[in-house]
Amino acid sequence: MRKDREQLVSNLSDRGYINSEIVKDAMIKVPREEFMTPETKSYAYLDRPIPLKNGQTISAPHMVAIICEKLGLKKGMKVLEIGTGFGYNAAVVAEIIGPEGHVYTIERIENLKNTAEQNLNRTGYSKNVTLILGDGTNGYNEQAPYDRIYATASAPKIPEPLKKQLKIGGRLMTPIGQDTSVQELLCLTRINENDYKSHNLGGVVFVPMIWEHGWPE
Repeated sequence: MRKDREQLVSNLSDRGYINSEIVKDAMIKVPREEFMTPETKSYAYLDRPIPLKNGQTISAPHMVAIICEKLGLKKGMKVLEIGTGFGYNAAVVAEIIGPEGHVYTIERIENLKNTAEQNLNRTGYSKNVTLILGDGTNGYNEQAPYDRIYATASAPKIPEPLKKQLKIGGRLMTPIGQDTSVQELLCLTRINENDYKSHNLGGVVFVPMIWEHGWPE
């Protein structure tokens, strides 16, 4: 399906979602079809979210591109992801930051975490991706601070533990909104110990972020 993948990436570039070679190369290299259910593989290169299991989805490719571009990912970074799903987004980030970087990704649903682990092993990204089963709204303090943090699920407000686990100068991106049907994608830059600069990237729709600092289960 490489030709389909290349065509999708070309379309995303033409539409302005991909602006850097590092993101373009990563999205061409990572096989999205390997991070989907068998019955949905044929839809891998449509630019839309696709259902996985347990009411979760794999993000639309243009949203993955937006996350990677706006985070300003670089080689060697330490990244925290909230919401692993089947592992596609983590694989793209891992490809960008390279073997000298590392992705820590938290998934609250055990069978999704197990499937993501299999997918990452099969595609060769398990060496610099660590999967954690738990409450993503609390982050992962054991490896803090992080250069970048992002969430693939929406919360009513940015969880405080995630803000505290961000390096000074680092960026945090997450969808926020009081309505679980539509949210705003916010990108925070940590200015110093107590201050953050916020940038609104526009309206998005994500599944809800569940648990302590998100929506109730």
